[in-house]
Amino acid sequence: MSTFAAVMTGKGTGAIATVQIFGDTARDILEEIFKPAGSRRLKFKTGNILLGTITDGDETIDQVTIGCEAANTFAINCHGNPLIVEMIMQLLGRRGATLLSSQELLAKILSAQQSLNTIAIEAKLTQLNARTLQGTKIIANQINGGLAKKASDWLDNVNTTPLEQIAAEAEQILRDSRPAKLIIAGCTIALAGPPNSGKSTLLNYLAGRQKAIVTDIEGTTRDWVSARCQIGPLSLTLIDTAGLDEKLAATSGSSVEKTAQERAGRIMAEAELILLVLDNSRPADQLDRMLLEKIAGRLVPSTSSRQALSQAEGKVLMVLNKSDLPARFDPGKLPEDFSNTVQISAKFGTGIKTLKEKVLQITDSADFDPKTAVAFTTRQESLLQQLTNAKSKQQAASIITELLIAPLRV
Repeated sequence: MSTFAAVMTGKGTGAIATVQIFGDTARDILEEIFKPAGSRRLKFKTGNILLGTITDGDETIDQVTIGCEAANTFAINCHGNPLIVEMIMQLLGRRGATLLSSQELLAKILSAQQSLNTIAIEAKLTQLNARTLQGTKIIANQINGGLAKKASDWLDNVNTTPLEQIAAEAEQILRDSRPAKLIIAGCTIALAGPPNSGKSTLLNYLAGRQKAIVTDIEGTTRDWVSARCQIGPLSLTLIDTAGLDEKLAATSGSSVEKTAQERAGRIMAEAELILLVLDNSRPADQLDRMLLEKIAGRLVPSTSSRQALSQAEGKVLMVLNKSDLPARFDPGKLPEDFSNTVQISAKFGTGIKTLKEKVLQITDSADFDPKTAVAFTTRQESLLQQLTNAKSKQQAASIITELLIAPLRV
């Protein structure tokens, strides 16, 4: 084992920063660069917290505390000035430590703990990037329960459990993983629709602050604007796209207009959910061919089951905005698939509660049980997919073993 170091706190200026050092020569390096305060004898004993200075030759870099967290594992807590942090990292590098990212170092530390299975290691790594508290709970529950427990049960009973049952359970875990991933990693929602339908007003209302310019002039938003908000257990990235309009695109002749329209299409294609915002005070012909082509095959019928809603890819929900104005929109002129709609007034907040409930319903995240067994890495998903197609119990046992205790590449 070599020695590794990483900055464990976020980028930028802060009051305190933490540099972690781990490895068989970590203590030797610290003994060379750390001077304890006073005349106390230096004791790198697990549980001790040492006060002193980090020095480079005759130069003092910073006053620090060092936490002795475990054998060969130490945390240097210094002032958060990025220059100080960088000087300490460069000094550690010159003394023989390999400099890593925080995630890479944590993977090294966790992999050295032989009591942890691979799923547990992945869980601790994934928790670093979880977007919500509910997401961290889902991940934490996979360590001793959830996916780890299911894999252990499969391995213990693989000779007596029918292959069909194991495959069915693996398929269910993959299905449950879809809403779980949105809760863990966040969900991107594209606000799409014709110009002046109220997309920017809706984004501002959901974000709780002014993020997009709102005027009565069609096509004000010529580039995308994004904002973050929370709905239930979901952390949402809202993206207000340029209004899609076939006539505007054809007559403008502007390269800026063309680029904005193309970018809006790409954002819609990548979003987990599209809110198709239409103006309830205008006729149905506002939904032109360009818009219909962008959302073809992605609508969410009102008759969809809860399971079908959660499994659909790139879903679309129609939002009839400006309900505070006299209605001119006739939903009866639209295809049957448009029957799943919600009426709102983004200007006054009318119907927003219903819209939020619909978003949670479509993403199947409203009542998601954090103890549910789920896959939260691509490695796990790939192995579970292989498990659904296992041809023998021997092959199934091999896949489950890899899922549970295969070495993690770090």
